[in-house]
Amino acid sequence: MLKMNDDLEGALITYIQLLEQEEYYEAHEVMEEAWHPLRLSNHALKNLTKGLINAAITFEHIKRNKKNVQEKAVKVIASYERYKYLCSDQIEHAVLFRQATEKIEDLKMKHKEMFDVLVP
Repeated sequence: MLKMNDDLEGALITYIQLLEQEEYYEAHEVMEEAWHPLRLSNHALKNLTKGLINAAITFEHIKRNKKNVQEKAVKVIASYERYKYLCSDQIEHAVLFRQATEKIEDLKMKHKEMFDVLVP
């Protein structure tokens, strides 16, 4: 059985790979599975992890060009925006969390027309 930290590390690695492959729904699923034990234990990284989950699903909405996509994208990514500041050098798996947040920031720039209020 893997420890929670091992699960989180593996999930982050897979999440980043899936984002690079534009498999946003799958990235969301991987992180959500790792998030459940964090949430239940009230782990310090539960909110940052939840933000990454919501960020991935934001880009799935864009990919599928859902009805009212801009409104949904801005609403769903709000959780990520609220907690991305938690990504610092002092957290567990800091390098992986930083890579994940950098990937989300790159995706925001790629789709900046969706996030005109968030992207300079």
